[in-house]
Amino acid sequence: MALKFLVIGRRGQLARAMQERAVALGHSVHSVARPDLDLLSEASVDAAISAADCDVVVNAAAYTAVDQAEREPDLAFAINATGAGYVARAANRRNAPVIHISTDYVFDGVGSAPRLETDEVGPLNVYGHSKLAGEHEVRAATDAHAILRTSWVFSPYGGNFLATMLRLAASRNELSIVADQVGAPTHALDLADAVIHIASQIVQGPRHDFGVFHATGSGYVSWADFASAIFRESAAIGGPCARVIPITSEEYPTPARRPLNSRLSNERLLESYGIALPHWQDALKRCMARLAPEITSKP
Repeated sequence: MALKFLVIGRRGQLARAMQERAVALGHSVHSVARPDLDLLSEASVDAAISAADCDVVVNAAAYTAVDQAEREPDLAFAINATGAGYVARAANRRNAPVIHISTDYVFDGVGSAPRLETDEVGPLNVYGHSKLAGEHEVRAATDAHAILRTSWVFSPYGGNFLATMLRLAASRNELSIVADQVGAPTHALDLADAVIHIASQIVQGPRHDFGVFHATGSGYVSWADFASAIFRESAAIGGPCARVIPITSEEYPTPARRPLNSRLSNERLLESYGIALPHWQDALKRCMARLAPEITSKP
C-alpha cells in the first residue's frame, strides 16, 4: 500500500531523507515549512494539516541550535514544545497518526548503560528540556503517536558533524575532538527507512504499538573516534583528513551542557516493529561512498 506522508520541515536532514526514500519506495511525500506552515502559529499549523491529503504526519521540524537555545529559551520551547502540540492536535483532528522526532538530550547522560524508554529523564540544557516538553505535548494531544528519540544524525546533505569534520580537515592538519561523550551516529536515510516502516505498520497492521521508541544507529562511539572513522573513510577515497586529538568536555566548554552518555537501547523498536537500524560504521561507509564524487572533485 502506497502511503501519503505529510512531513513538517523541508530543509532538515530527515525531511530530505524522507523525500528521497519514501518516493523511491513508491510512497508520496508532501513537505511543508514556513511560510506554508509556521510552528509558531496554531492557526497556520491547523490550516496546513487540515488541508493536507495524508495518511501519516511526520514532525521532523525543530529548533536544533543547542547552544543558541540557552539564549533563546522562549523560541526553543515555542517551536519544540508548543509547536509540536499544535501539530499533534491538528493531526488528531483529521485522524492521522503522528510520528514525532525527539532526542537523546532528554536524558542526563549519567552512567554508561544504554537508556531505556522507561528510564528517568533529566535534560541538561534548554534544548533537551524543550524537546522533552514536546514529547509531553504530543502524548497529551493524541493517542496515535510514535515518538522516536534519535541521536547524532548525519547524512550526505545539510549541516552535520560529518560535513563539519570534512570542512575543517580541508584546512587543518589537527582537530581537537571531545572523547568523553559517547553515543550512536544515525544515518538520516536509515532513520527515514525506519519511519516509513513504522508508518506502514501503523496504517496497515492489525495492531498499533504507540508511545516512545529509541531509534538510533547500532553501535556506540565517542565523537573523537567517530571523527577518526570519518577521516579514515575520507583518506581512502582521496578526501581531506586530519589527526584527531582527543579532549574532554571540560576542555571544550559550550554554553549548553551535553550528556556524556547518549547511548540509547533500541530493543523496544525491534520488539514492536522488527526494526534494527544498521551499524553506524556501515552507514558511514555508505554515506562517504555517496559523497565521494563531491569530495574528490574539490581542489
